Amino acid sequence: MAKVILITGGCRSGKSAHAQRLAESAPGRRAFVATAPALDDEMRQRIARHREQRRRRGWDTIEETVELAPVLDANSEYDVLLVDCLTLWINNLMYDAEQQGRDIEEEEIARAARQVVESSRRRTGTVIFVTNEVGMGIIPDNPPARRYGDLVGRCNQVIAAGADEVTLVVSGIATTLKARTKEGAPAPGP
Repeated sequence: MAKVILITGGCRSGKSAHAQRLAESAPGRRAFVATAPALDDEMRQRIARHREQRRRRGWDTIEETVELAPVLDANSEYDVLLVDCLTLWINNLMYDAEQQGRDIEEEEIARAARQVVESSRRRTGTVIFVTNEVGMGIIPDNPPARRYGDLVGRCNQVIAAGADEVTLVVSGIATTLKARTKEGAPAPGP
């Protein structure tokens, strides 16, 4: 059963860099699961630059915008998978639902997040998820943005509940919110 780690924080908090350092400290083959869609030339260039930087550091890259659970199930040859990020994944799920002429509900997001945790648990090694803490700022002034915050918050809660470790990164400083003891029980909080 894989060790599941969730790393959360605000935009540009240092969470992705922390996740990458953590993944690179683990032994074995590693892959970066990128959820960002290449929507324009600037984004395609950014993706290519990041992929090349990771390749030079021994990473393979898997690009998947929606089907995270199958990716986790299908890539068992990797000892470490780093999924960056769940926030974009939620955005992509919302976009797909919109293209189908429907709204995505919180329970649908919760089910999808539980499937991701279950797929992670079927693996060996380590699975690290990166997400944004989007609900800590100003409440958005429009329904779609508020809905997005609700869906991301729900996803984060489900993944955090199923994770062995949860880390909050603020201004480049990582703080452990949840850690498992050797016996498997959550360690007491501060």
